[in-house]
Amino acid sequence: MLRLLQLELQKLLLNRASKVLIFISFILPFFVIILSSLRINFFGFFVLELGDYGLFNFPIVWHITTFFASQFKFFFAIVVVSMIGNEYSNKTLKQNLIDGLSKKEFILSKFYTIIFFSAVATILIFLICLFIGLYYSSINEAHLIFRETEFLFAYFLKLVGFFSLCLFLGMLVKRSAFALAFLFVLYILEWIIFGLITWKANVDIAEKIQNFFPLKSMYKLIDQPFQRIAISKAPNGQEFLYDFAVHWHEIAIVLAWTALFIFLSYRLLKKRDL
Repeated sequence: MLRLLQLELQKLLLNRASKVLIFISFILPFFVIILSSLRINFFGFFVLELGDYGLFNFPIVWHITTFFASQFKFFFAIVVVSMIGNEYSNKTLKQNLIDGLSKKEFILSKFYTIIFFSAVATILIFLICLFIGLYYSSINEAHLIFRETEFLFAYFLKLVGFFSLCLFLGMLVKRSAFALAFLFVLYILEWIIFGLITWKANVDIAEKIQNFFPLKSMYKLIDQPFQRIAISKAPNGQEFLYDFAVHWHEIAIVLAWTALFIFLSYRLLKKRDL
């Protein structure tokens, strides 16, 4: 495992564009810290500081930060599809196989890299959440501080699943630009199918089926936190029907898609004449 990971990291670090995109991917989550400390002066009438509204207190900070941080995953998605595109354009794939690397090991080297960078990103988000939460929150009990840290696992799995999809698309079309275009087409296709099911049946059935689609299932791992924020600011007694928790069946769906994408990537490479 370490040998395959080292091989892939060497390729990425020797590529200037990949290094820049990886750097951007790890820097962007720090903007959450900037957002938490943002002060907006409305012409002297009042000053808005998001941190003062309890948005970054424990335990809600784990939910809010992982949700917004996951929106930056597209930068590393470019790195993932480029890993495959560069292999074909630079003919390093063929050379690796000649040097004794099996096709299975080739796919595993990509998957290990995906897991590695997803883990690093998750650790980074953990530290950011901990720093922001300790600064803004008055909570100091450990069991309250680390409550809802399951959002970190959901964030990690969301990255692994999404990048595995990007790996499969890269293997499918061989070119980075086309792979990213296919990603956009898949997003549009999911909503078209959702609309057709809504038209033929009803919206409740359409939503249940849509939750099994790859992109939608990954999004559902961390639901949007806006309604939760509204709940926390609502007058006492006002009720909202909103389930923001991380559920085991959502995790199972994304794990299944991840395994399928890695398997299909391997099958494509195995059958392809290089």
